Amino acid sequence: MVLSVGQPIDRYASSCGYCSPPGERSKTDSSRTAAALNALQLSPEVYQKMINRGWRRSGRFCYKPHLRSSCCPLYTIKLDVLSFKPSKHHKKIVNRWNRFIQHGDDASTGKQKGKDNARFDLRSSIHASEFRDGQDQVFAHRFEKYQTGIHHDNTTPQGFRNFLVVTPLHQEHIPYLSPQSNHLPTHYGSYHWCYRLDGKLIAISVIDILPECISSVYFMYDKDYEAYSLGKLSALKENILAHELHTAGVPFLKYLYLGCYYVHSCQKMRYKGEYHPSYLCDPESFEWYPLATCAELLSQHRYACFSRPERSLRGDPGPELVQDFEWSDPQEPEERALEHISVISEVDGSQISVITANACLFLLHRGARSGSCFEHHISALISDLRSYSHSIHEFRDFLYDLITN
Repeated sequence: MVLSVGQPIDRYASSCGYCSPPGERSKTDSSRTAAALNALQLSPEVYQKMINRGWRRSGRFCYKPHLRSSCCPLYTIKLDVLSFKPSKHHKKIVNRWNRFIQHGDDASTGKQKGKDNARFDLRSSIHASEFRDGQDQVFAHRFEKYQTGIHHDNTTPQGFRNFLVVTPLHQEHIPYLSPQSNHLPTHYGSYHWCYRLDGKLIAISVIDILPECISSVYFMYDKDYEAYSLGKLSALKENILAHELHTAGVPFLKYLYLGCYYVHSCQKMRYKGEYHPSYLCDPESFEWYPLATCAELLSQHRYACFSRPERSLRGDPGPELVQDFEWSDPQEPEERALEHISVISEVDGSQISVITANACLFLLHRGARSGSCFEHHISALISDLRSYSHSIHEFRDFLYDLITN
């Protein structure tokens, strides 16, 4: 059993990049995060449960947005790969890319007609222009070029490493129920899927392979190939990979979580709604609702609650919502749930001692009443893990947002 270890971080607010011009961010801290976690190690199963409740990761840093008080609510979106049917637009993207790779045709070449279109098979078409030549090395300069050219954002090699190379996911063997194909991955975990053309690295897809899904973390490409819609092509490739994993004997892997979040208020992020059937995670019940049935509610409200539409909100977050975000006490987790959460109590070399979350909460309560330095003591004990000092309020925030209902 893999022990998942992380350092909880309190709620916070930051500027928003979705409602600002390219390369800029909002003037105020209008995007709010309900809870965060510096994950030292996560099992694929635990991270699967986290993203099913609205969490995402950036390197080791995991976070869960607070949709109700944010200017641009971020909804987790997943695509049912078993029911997905490519649109005419998707077929055109794949055929155009294959013609370019196989025949050198320009992106402006007209579309195929007649019987070739009628016989389109997404899986065989996706693999038609592939050639595998072993492991590839990811180069930070490709990320720098992408960030500068596409997002007008400066970055560094260390920023690339922290964002897209370092991962908290522990690799675990995938228990295939049928003979495994040679081109399929052997383990759950994080991968860099490199796209090379005549030896030149032109795109990189960063994905997490989890027990129920492929989670798209990030995609970057060479701007010289922008005309070929490589971002959409990568989503189709990831769709096929998820479908192949399911067919090969991973029965619960049925979804593709489309990179980061669905942001209805941001036009450039709505492309994720082009893949059908997709589902959005309700921000309060964590149930899944078809995107098609959510569209009207999203268009009429800044914040949409699909399970309880009457709780949806129009207009920018007012002072009351901001104050509620900053000062509200989280719901008390059930004691039986806390029994499965441990807190580091002592570090001795390579050995870590833990106590249950229930015991930690009791000691924090007692320390708060007696004015003791228990909280400082905990921080000192895990200093080797570069931890922070956390209040009981913050600790409960983290537990409430992490534990599955």
